[in-house]
Amino acid sequence: MGTNKNIPFEIIQCPACQSQELVFSEYNIICSGCSAIYHIESGVPVMLVENDSVKKESEIHKTFGTIFNYIDHYQKDALEYDYFQKQTGAVRHNERRVREYLTSMVPENKGLILDVGCGSAWVAEKFCKKNYRVVSFDISLKNTTEALKRFPSGNHSAFVGDVFSLPFKPDSFDIIIASEIIEHVTEPELFIKTLFKVLKPGGTLLITTPYKEKIEYSLCIHCNRPTPKSAHLHSFDEKILLSFFNPELSKQVEFYKFGNKALIYLRTHGLLKILPFGVWKLIDKPANLIYTRPISILIKATKN
Repeated sequence: MGTNKNIPFEIIQCPACQSQELVFSEYNIICSGCSAIYHIESGVPVMLVENDSVKKESEIHKTFGTIFNYIDHYQKDALEYDYFQKQTGAVRHNERRVREYLTSMVPENKGLILDVGCGSAWVAEKFCKKNYRVVSFDISLKNTTEALKRFPSGNHSAFVGDVFSLPFKPDSFDIIIASEIIEHVTEPELFIKTLFKVLKPGGTLLITTPYKEKIEYSLCIHCNRPTPKSAHLHSFDEKILLSFFNPELSKQVEFYKFGNKALIYLRTHGLLKILPFGVWKLIDKPANLIYTRPISILIKATKN
């Protein structure tokens, strides 16, 4: 199918009706169950479907009487913000350590990775060359097409879709990575359950998010009401995150807290950035024992 040869058609299902009876062409995917038509643009299937979850309010939006259409929000956000722009200073150092922590948790048995909210597609950049197959998944067509353009590989494909209406068959992925995403979604517990559906038994789910983040607000220029900065709707600690998992989903859930705010306040990243990941961990861990203010938390869960 020309430019679509990397698309893993074998794992696709209709996100609207969950039918697996699909007809594929170079430019479209047609569902035989509900007759929905999904276009393929620049090698990226656009498999979004309107449903009620798109306009559900979080507790924050209920409090302030606002409606948050997250698909519309993040599509516009991707047009205004360059997710592929290189960060600087402490932000860049923190981003690097989050990615290194995630990388250290990825099983070495290769397999198919789903990168949820792919953003800059660092997962594809890192793992495609290691013979993992990576699906870059995002609400934004801009981000997914740019991901394929920047990191072309026979192991790399991309989809536009909604995490609450995934266009994938159950038990499709060996590994799912959702880095800095769960704080943005309206229903974090449902978010985790939905990801588990498309994870293979024995597969690994990896989630990172800010730890005990203080949610700050600014005044929205559109509705003149308070809105959370960076669209962070939730703040998490290990107790909250672990409550989203039950024995039916996973009997093996681990968490890791890392990054230390004191080291950031002291502007030590200029020195720490030269240290390899393993050495940095030897400094970061005792720092969080002395001053317990980690920046991030990572959850690693294995599907039953």
